[in-house]
Amino acid sequence: MPALVPGIASATTASTQKNPKRQLYELRTYQLTNATQEKIMDDYLEKAAIPALNRLGSKNVGVFKEMKPAGQTKIIVLIPFQSVEAFMELNDKLLKDANYQSAGAAYINAPATAPAYDRIESSLLYAFAKMPEMLVPENKARIFELRRYESASELAGQTKIKVFNDEGEIDIFKSVGLTPVFFGETLIGGLRPNLTYMLTYDDMAAHDRNWKKFGGDPRWQKIKSVPAYADAQIVSHITAQFLLPTAYSQV
Repeated sequence: MPALVPGIASATTASTQKNPKRQLYELRTYQLTNATQEKIMDDYLEKAAIPALNRLGSKNVGVFKEMKPAGQTKIIVLIPFQSVEAFMELNDKLLKDANYQSAGAAYINAPATAPAYDRIESSLLYAFAKMPEMLVPENKARIFELRRYESASELAGQTKIKVFNDEGEIDIFKSVGLTPVFFGETLIGGLRPNLTYMLTYDDMAAHDRNWKKFGGDPRWQKIKSVPAYADAQIVSHITAQFLLPTAYSQV
């Protein structure tokens, strides 16, 4: 694994020395065609995948659906891992888990003529040093926003991560009500270089109100006035996706 991703070996070593709890996240997006697939996926995730992941040490698995899907909803799954080894060993351990195999049979054995999903898009993220572990929000009615910041170069992407980690942007988020769930640098996945993070709100009114507070916060105004930190220099594209947690989501 370290040999495949430039920088991951040194990053993992530094994490072990400074903060052993810095997590990895797999962010999966299941593409679906119809409601039958959605039902198979819900049953699989709730009854087979999440219990098995919990047994293997991945706690607080999040499962989300699009708030306003264009057609059949996608299903987004957030899986935390405590180490690279835990991520790499997952499939082998699931193959040996009899309870998982039984509970997930409809998904695992779905025929090519009636697949459980169309395709899976997956990224591996490395938690930010400033926020090394996922923060699980209060279990109540809520919405989530998944945001991806793409950069034109690796250096620009690392500079934006520095703004979050070292210049106080995460702290400003928390103080104005932009409640974070996780922040992660994409090590493997599409549209690199990018960072991805998730926020949660009571509702869209809170989203609008708190982003307005952030935009007007004098601390943020000071940060973005630094030429090297201007979004025009270090962020080339922003994508925001609004999500609702499933009834069985642990986030």
